[in-house]
Amino acid sequence: MARIRVLAEELTDELESPTLVEGLPGVGLVGKIAADHLVSEFDMTHYADVFCEGVPKVAVYMKDDPTLHPPVRLYADAERNLLVLQSDIPIRPEAATELATCLGPWFEELDVLPVFLSGIAHEKSEAVPALYGIGTNGATPRLEDAGIDRPTETGLVSGPTGALLSNAVSVGRPALALVVESDPQFPDPEAARVIIKQGIEPLVGVEVPVDDLVDSATEIRQAKEQLARRMQQSEEESTQARPLGMYQ
Repeated sequence: MARIRVLAEELTDELESPTLVEGLPGVGLVGKIAADHLVSEFDMTHYADVFCEGVPKVAVYMKDDPTLHPPVRLYADAERNLLVLQSDIPIRPEAATELATCLGPWFEELDVLPVFLSGIAHEKSEAVPALYGIGTNGATPRLEDAGIDRPTETGLVSGPTGALLSNAVSVGRPALALVVESDPQFPDPEAARVIIKQGIEPLVGVEVPVDDLVDSATEIRQAKEQLARRMQQSEEESTQARPLGMYQ
């Protein structure tokens, strides 16, 4: 049965139209790295477990902790009015449609503004990865207010995040997405840093320390490399933005 099991009900009344950052695995694992960093840096509370149709029926455990958890979870920080959707496994696009249907009523109940994260494959260089924002009509003014650039080319977002955004468009739900140039082959902590500092910070109105992302970039790549290889093996499971020029 599809449901969201709230574990910290006392936080629900403290959240007022919160912003939710989505961290499903995708190109460069930028969303996953950014979401994990927010949860860790802010010591966010494990708020709810997500049991939706299509999410693989597996249980996960953490280093130095024998407790089992579902692979998709929600974390909350009432002080910052922030939620994070964290996933330890890839979500197939068809499953993401079920996930969006499952999460939709809960989004509306808490008046959540979801911010989806995606990488766009780009060869690494010395330049800082470029970032731009997109969203549904009702939410896009937030991007301009935050000083986030518009896209410089026509494109699409595919994979599970694309399915979640498609659902938001179809039902008229406000939603935003941040797209950053990312390494298509390896975990990209630098791209995650950019999406946090240039995207999440101004949208949410919080300051996020990112020294650990820079200082521990090699360790982060190594820790996430196995998941990144799995994402490469099944392109349809990988959230990514890509230009549409080749089809026009």
